[in-house]
Amino acid sequence: MSVFKLLEEKVKIAPKKIRIVFPEGDDERILMAANRLAAAQIIEPILLGKVNELKQSARQLGLDLSGVTLVEPEPDAEMITAFIAARGRELERQQVHEQLQDANYFATMLVKMGKADGMVSGAAHSTAQTVRPALQLIKTAKGMHRVSGSFIMERGSKKYLFADCAINIEPDSATLAEIAEQSVQTAKMINLTPKVAFLSFSTKGSAQGEMVDRVAEAAKLFKQKCPSIPADGELQFDAAFVPAVAKQKAPDSPLNGQANIFIFPELQSGNLAYKIAQRLGNFGAVGPILQGLAQPVNDLSRGASSQDVYDLAILTAAQVLEKNGRG
Repeated sequence: MSVFKLLEEKVKIAPKKIRIVFPEGDDERILMAANRLAAAQIIEPILLGKVNELKQSARQLGLDLSGVTLVEPEPDAEMITAFIAARGRELERQQVHEQLQDANYFATMLVKMGKADGMVSGAAHSTAQTVRPALQLIKTAKGMHRVSGSFIMERGSKKYLFADCAINIEPDSATLAEIAEQSVQTAKMINLTPKVAFLSFSTKGSAQGEMVDRVAEAAKLFKQKCPSIPADGELQFDAAFVPAVAKQKAPDSPLNGQANIFIFPELQSGNLAYKIAQRLGNFGAVGPILQGLAQPVNDLSRGASSQDVYDLAILTAAQVLEKNGRG
């Protein structure tokens, strides 16, 4: 079963319909995806925008927005007060009112205040414009100190997780260990039994250097915190993925060349690797999935299709279930 089919089945049987807010409600791709999601009664979409204009756009596209909640992003006193509390410092109410005219900030506050369960943006905004409000207002989950971005790599029945491919440019050992911890939660959401490889150009001391030491230390920190999860590092990719090579290069590795979560030493290699697997290996790349936030927020590519919007909404709803312990 494909990742999205699996997640869709999980979301469909949720005891309560999950509310996902879309700040870019006037985007044709968002309208089309919201129409499908509402018609299938999978989630409750919340679209931000001028209500009359949203309705007119829907009519022109031949869409029925029954089951879709339309909201004009006009902050009230309650939201302004909650925003100031979330920022934890004194702010002029008029200044906050103006900032909440930004649809991403308004949508993030709906999630923060429990009026939406998750958010999907990025069809017309950059990753920074999507992530910044979430970091300022929702912040990281308990026990987490940063956010990371993973990709589910899927081809047929094969599924792997690559991280971090989107956020942390030069992670230190503690950050790499935390990225792995976050990725384990994402793996469990898609029924992938986690086996974590911390990747390097070295396998068990075959090369020397600060970059190698950083990865080896990350593996050590992760194993101390998550001793029940099979993990190892530092490992070259072949030693993490090919049993015959693992037997030669890392005979004592608990992974035995069967890793399915790959933690890259820095953003550049992670980003390159997922694109190579996608373009040369014909893997589907699902992501970036934002990990480590207290409440789910996810970022679309600006070149996303309406199908991409639909899929990311399903994934975000599945993250809601996972955080609520029902995934």
